[in-house]
Amino acid sequence: MSFIEFKNVCKKYPGSDKNTVDNFNLDIEEKEFIAFVGPSGCGKSTTLRMMAGFEEITGGELYIDGKKVNEVAPRDRGISMVFQNYALYPHMTVEKNIGYGLKNMKMPADQIKKKVDWAINILGLEEYRYRKPKNLSGGQRQRVALGRAIVKNSKVFLMDEPLSNLDAKLRVSMRTEISKLHRQIGATTIYVTHDQVEAMTMADRIVIMKDGVIQQVGKPMELYDHPVNQFVAGFIGSPQMNFFNVTVDGGTVKFSDGNTIALSEGMQKKLNGRTGEMILGIRGEDIKLDAQNMDLNKDNAQSAVITDTEVMGNENNLYFSFGGAQAVARVSKYEISQIGDTIHFVFMPSKMHFFDRETGVNYTEL
Repeated sequence: MSFIEFKNVCKKYPGSDKNTVDNFNLDIEEKEFIAFVGPSGCGKSTTLRMMAGFEEITGGELYIDGKKVNEVAPRDRGISMVFQNYALYPHMTVEKNIGYGLKNMKMPADQIKKKVDWAINILGLEEYRYRKPKNLSGGQRQRVALGRAIVKNSKVFLMDEPLSNLDAKLRVSMRTEISKLHRQIGATTIYVTHDQVEAMTMADRIVIMKDGVIQQVGKPMELYDHPVNQFVAGFIGSPQMNFFNVTVDGGTVKFSDGNTIALSEGMQKKLNGRTGEMILGIRGEDIKLDAQNMDLNKDNAQSAVITDTEVMGNENNLYFSFGGAQAVARVSKYEISQIGDTIHFVFMPSKMHFFDRETGVNYTEL
């Protein structure tokens, strides 16, 4: 049995005609770092709150460490939660905020001090020990909120978009701190975010949700390289995967603007004889402009005019119209093109994905 098990868990609010979370099945192992991602309203925070006991489970069963917890009070589930808003007591210092929960638990003062000292040390808050929240930065306040959670020795940490109120630089540094903290504490961590970059860089596995339904569960690079449907393919990765309406006829792919490319034998095998109207997807880094790839795939060479550029420092994003759609190629910083330039490129033969136009299913992953 897994450490945390969701079995057909559903959530339906009164007056709603459909479930906010529908038939949610997931096994989470002890000490895993799991990220829930998806667009606003997809049910990820609701799922987290059902796990914490703040939302009633409408249907299904939830087990934590082998015990069914559907009817167990939040305080008895062995869970600590960190919210988007820090929820610190403004009149208390850092150390008193961190130790307040332990004081409510009637823990002896010497044990409280020992645990608070440990949390302050591990989170680098020693010089802020006697400051109140109004005298702390956003990142420091979030560390205090984390400290309040970790002193309880909970087996499970739930984090609901804890970094969304921070600026971009602080989010990057706090991602590193939370990942380091997870390794040091060794607790099972479930982390909700709308930011797929956070999920990709922090999580052991990612759960992608849409409309209350799990779309795919897997390691970050599994989702990136092997998306099961168009939604996952478009959600994971920045810039977003390029999508084109195409018609597949045997070994030929025809774009809506009349351009064609030939499919490799390997890709034809993946399609398993499927033909007709589909959506072709390819990531920006798999559109190649360099001489070596152009020479290897010269029979499929295409051209387009640059309409926009993004200079990212370590790489460049080149935007152009092709195949009846706006596309982007992700190239090295040394491959410089200007707006109005004509570029020549090829699609990497083994890196294309073909999706069903109606269901979004990825034919190349079946």
